[in-house]
Amino acid sequence: MNRMRERIEEEEKNLSPYAVKSKDSKGRKYEEPPPVYRTPFMRDRDRIIHSTAFRRLEYKTQVFINHEGDYYRTRLTHALEVQQIARTIAKVLNLNETLAEAISLAHDIGHTPFGHAGEGELNKLMQDFSGFEHNKQGLRVVDILEHKYSGFRGLNLCYETREGIIKHESEYDSAQITGDEFDANKSPSMEAQVVNVADEIAYNAHDLDDGLKSGYIHLHQLEGIELWRSIFGGTDVSLSNQYRIYAAIREFIRLEVSDIIENSKKLIKENDIKSLEDVYSNMPLIQFSSRMKELNRELKDFLRENLYQHYKVVKMQEKSSRFIRALFTIYLKDTNQLPPQFKRMVEEFGKERVVCDYIAGMTDRFAQDEYERLFLPFSRM
Repeated sequence: MNRMRERIEEEEKNLSPYAVKSKDSKGRKYEEPPPVYRTPFMRDRDRIIHSTAFRRLEYKTQVFINHEGDYYRTRLTHALEVQQIARTIAKVLNLNETLAEAISLAHDIGHTPFGHAGEGELNKLMQDFSGFEHNKQGLRVVDILEHKYSGFRGLNLCYETREGIIKHESEYDSAQITGDEFDANKSPSMEAQVVNVADEIAYNAHDLDDGLKSGYIHLHQLEGIELWRSIFGGTDVSLSNQYRIYAAIREFIRLEVSDIIENSKKLIKENDIKSLEDVYSNMPLIQFSSRMKELNRELKDFLRENLYQHYKVVKMQEKSSRFIRALFTIYLKDTNQLPPQFKRMVEEFGKERVVCDYIAGMTDRFAQDEYERLFLPFSRM
């Protein structure tokens, strides 16, 4: 009999004492036979990759709406970039790389079409019905909305993967935990914390890259940003500006990852972290140094003022909000327009939540096409 899973789990004994071990997982909501060749977290990772919601991330965007160009990052490419950064950090810190990978791939799975504009609009529309927040929606996707298995709803992921989804924290995301399953007063696993910082590194890097590529921000504007100035100034001046930008983005990621690793090692040692329980009962331990936080703050403020609030981005966000609002209103007026699998859920969850689920699952392109189908008289159904 093949004992590959047992061999991998045996190797996990060599991980740091505060890393999450597959054998110690709190398990799944619905009991299943263990996989033969994979650990539970490897199974989680694979289920996320094969999910419908994950595939849709290809046509969900963050800053630039999907039709604006094929070059710009999407939620899918962002998830892959986060995954790669998180795996590096987890590997060096001797954490469970596979768990970090699974959480990375799922961390944006609850996002709406049209980036944060879509989420903000859905939250307004749902304010009398518990609101909308993409971490909670991500958990709802993997627990309820995916339909892949006959024996249970959702993907039936492990507790630790689900905890990483609901407790995802970043500049634009904050955990909103209700109920007793997840303790809001406890830090998540260190693997989940790794994903939080990998997310920040990835979106800062690719927003710089995409912003410069689009022409919405320019090199001369970045001269006043200390972190960029020092990195870009160290690139080979004999190269073209485009190659210097590529080199600077690579160096930016390297510097950020190195800072996280070294500062996190320091925090782990200072706080005498010896077990997983120590992780849960402590402050987040995967953090940038104070100096890097200052440098990142200056960069993020610049991106907010010059890219995220660029007049073309704001116009597209406003347009996107109108799409979302119009779709929500017309579906709510007559739920018979919903696909059968969503209409069947109305009695259980209420029409507002089901309409919200349907819209949140749309890609940018599908939402635009659906708007045309519903509001333009000669559009085909």
